[in-house]
Amino acid sequence: MITSKQRAFLRSLANDIDTILMVGKSGIGSDIIKQANDALTAREIIKAKVLETAPVSAKEAAESVAEQTNSEVVQVIGSKFVLYRRNTKEPKITLPKATKK
Repeated sequence: MITSKQRAFLRSLANDIDTILMVGKSGIGSDIIKQANDALTAREIIKAKVLETAPVSAKEAAESVAEQTNSEVVQVIGSKFVLYRRNTKEPKITLPKATKK
């Protein structure tokens, strides 16, 4: 689970990345999950867009893809969402430390 501070950090990183995953009228199939999995392994953070023709909302798509790829939903804004999954073998993103209260 990521903290709100880490989430804010990931959101700032997501501003500069391109949308690489598109959910269209066929919804979330195994091809979308495979693309997301591969991209998360390579990049750790990905941005996706849910097209108007898609049968699911951006929030539903984000939660579904996150669940199937063991990733975290960083944010959902409009038709776009951002996912994060730490690559345990070769971490690329260093998150701020979680502070204990």
